[in-house]
Amino acid sequence: MSSRRAVPAMNRLLEDPSVAPYESLVGRDALRELIGIELDRVRAAEAVPPFEVIVQRLVTRAQAHAATGLRGVINATGTLLHTNLGRAPIAPAAFDDARAVAQGYSNLEYDLNAGERGSRYAVIGAALRAITGAEDALVINNCAAAVLLVLDTFAKGREVIVARNQLVEIGGGFRLPEVLERSGAKLVEVGTTNRVYIEDFERALSPRTALLLRMHASNYRIEGFTHEPSARDLAVLGRRAGVPVIEDLGGGALCDLAEYGAAHERTVQEAIGDGVALVTFSGDKLLGGPQAGIVAGRANLIARLRNNPLLRALRVGKLTIAALGATLRCYRDRAARERLPLFRQLAATLEELSERAKAYVEALPGASAGESVAYIGGGALPQASIASIAIAVPSERPQRLAARLRAGEPAIVTRIEGGRLLLDLRAIAPHEDHLVIASLLRLAG
Repeated sequence: MSSRRAVPAMNRLLEDPSVAPYESLVGRDALRELIGIELDRVRAAEAVPPFEVIVQRLVTRAQAHAATGLRGVINATGTLLHTNLGRAPIAPAAFDDARAVAQGYSNLEYDLNAGERGSRYAVIGAALRAITGAEDALVINNCAAAVLLVLDTFAKGREVIVARNQLVEIGGGFRLPEVLERSGAKLVEVGTTNRVYIEDFERALSPRTALLLRMHASNYRIEGFTHEPSARDLAVLGRRAGVPVIEDLGGGALCDLAEYGAAHERTVQEAIGDGVALVTFSGDKLLGGPQAGIVAGRANLIARLRNNPLLRALRVGKLTIAALGATLRCYRDRAARERLPLFRQLAATLEELSERAKAYVEALPGASAGESVAYIGGGALPQASIASIAIAVPSERPQRLAARLRAGEPAIVTRIEGGRLLLDLRAIAPHEDHLVIASLLRLAG
């Protein structure tokens, strides 16, 4: 029979290596409350259980508490911009800027030089103009909202011409025809599923035409006997007819991904250079920043978007502006760009990944390393691949091991392929390797 003096102190439990990591997940006050509940249970028992049992029960409570909210996870799937895992991780500088702004007041809508009200879009617009070559730019809460704002501003009650092979549906049930309908615009389809010509657009023009719309193919591809007009040809037609050409790029590449061994993806700068009037794209995909929707293009059209009352419902807050601004500062050159986690992942060589793999193979009995294929993903480029290295972990029940890794601390999301549990190293940050190895050593046995 143990005495009450054997009940562990709160501070001892707070500092225990198995308990301490939960402070960042649930907060110190919540963790102290969980410990208090467990200590009350211990005091009410006839005998004080071993310290290890108390810790395990407390960890179980903390895991359940953490599961009710957002948790950080380690992405071992090999999909770099995993939509379900939050897409692009942001750079430390972006987090630092957002934290600094959040802790106090800021010049969000205040002109410090003039001492009067200013625009929340001024600073971020200047950075986007410098990078993209656009006359002006606007930031709202996501790319779908950017498309909706453009349609609501320019096409309500009028016609929008779209190639039939670009009437896409992307993740989350975002269907272009339904968005057009909700905006009050009328869809005019041209061409066939596989072949569309500039003449199709020209024949569809009418006094009711508001926009020519070009959409990124996103998560599908048509191959074989195909044809579609170039953005440059559409821009020429649009200028001749006095109708703006809008292009939704989705992913928002601001550099050539071919530099990193992936297939070339059309960039925002290319679209602007082709004469597209407005380009819409995301902030949390290929750009590598926080969730945002960006519209870049002609200044007179951006001005009309700013005057739309709907903008107030779609605008971003100070944290997004701060994080996006810090992200854009990383586009000065390639070295600065690789401060962004996405581009560090893309830049990692197979030799570097193979060297990291050695630590896994040496630590985990039966584990092996082999060539793999990672995917950029994120809805924008789900089929774009890049060579990688993956660790295969032996397990008679890989599904069960995968579930235990997801439930652990840290949570690790893997993939199962050919009956084997795989961890792709391209999406795992090097500083996370020891955490993954420790979790596997604890669970795989």
